[in-house]
Amino acid sequence: MTDSASVGVEILGVVQETLSIRTFSFSRSFDFTPGQFVMVWIPGIDEIPMALSSANSISVQKVGDATSALFALGEGDLIGIRGPLGTGFTPVGPTLAIAGGIGAAPLLPLAERGKVDTFLLGARTASDVPFRERLQLCTNLSVATDDGSAGTHGFVTALFDAYPPERFSSICVCGPEVMMRTVLDRLETGGIAQRGQFCLQRFMKCGIGICGSCCIDPGGLRVCREGPVIRGNLLVRSEFGRYCRNASGQRRPI
Repeated sequence: MTDSASVGVEILGVVQETLSIRTFSFSRSFDFTPGQFVMVWIPGIDEIPMALSSANSISVQKVGDATSALFALGEGDLIGIRGPLGTGFTPVGPTLAIAGGIGAAPLLPLAERGKVDTFLLGARTASDVPFRERLQLCTNLSVATDDGSAGTHGFVTALFDAYPPERFSSICVCGPEVMMRTVLDRLETGGIAQRGQFCLQRFMKCGIGICGSCCIDPGGLRVCREGPVIRGNLLVRSEFGRYCRNASGQRRPI
C-alpha cells in the first residue's frame, strides 16, 4: 500500500537505541512491507525519507540538520508521515540478513515477522550495535564490530566465513553503500547476484518517481519507485557503491 498524502501524527515515545540512534513511535500504524519507507516532514525544516522500523515507528541516526531537528522533538510533538512508499523485501526460502549500523532498521521488522534465519549485524563499537536484544529474540544473530568490542573483530563481511551467503536462497542487505557493494561483489562472484535484495538509501526530493533526483546510472532506476529494495543483478553494472548525487545533482564519490 502506498499513499502520497501526508498525515499528521503525534510522537508517543522516544527510545535511545545507541548514542546516535533513536526510535520515535507515533500515534498511527501503517500497513507496510519491511524495507518500504515513508517521507517524514519535520515542520519548518524539511521532508526526508526514513525506513519504517515497525508499523508505527521510525529509527533515526543523527547525521544532519533534519535529523538533528527531529532529535529535538519529544512526546506530544507532531510530525508528518507520507507513505509507505517504494518496494520492500520479498525473501523466499532460507534467508540471510546483513546490516550495518542504522541499516538494521528496515530489516528489524522482517526478522520480527519470522522471515530471517540468520542476521549478521555490523557496527563500529559495542555501544553502536542497535536492536541487539530484540533481534536475539527472533533470529540467529551474529555481531561484528570494527574495534572488536563485541562479537567478531572486523567488518560485518568477516562473518561470511561462518555464514557463507551461498547457503541461503535470499540475502537481504541494508547499510553503508560501500559495505553493500562488497556484499554484492561476493554474490556476483558466486553467481548468485539475483538472490540479493539491497535496500538503498539515496537523496530524494519527491519520493514518488517524478523528480528523478534518486535515479541510478546507467539504467535510470528510481530508488523511490523501483526501490528502495532492488535485486542485486540489476545493480551489478550500475553506479551502486561507486558514486551518488548530492542535492544539486552533482556526482560525489561514496
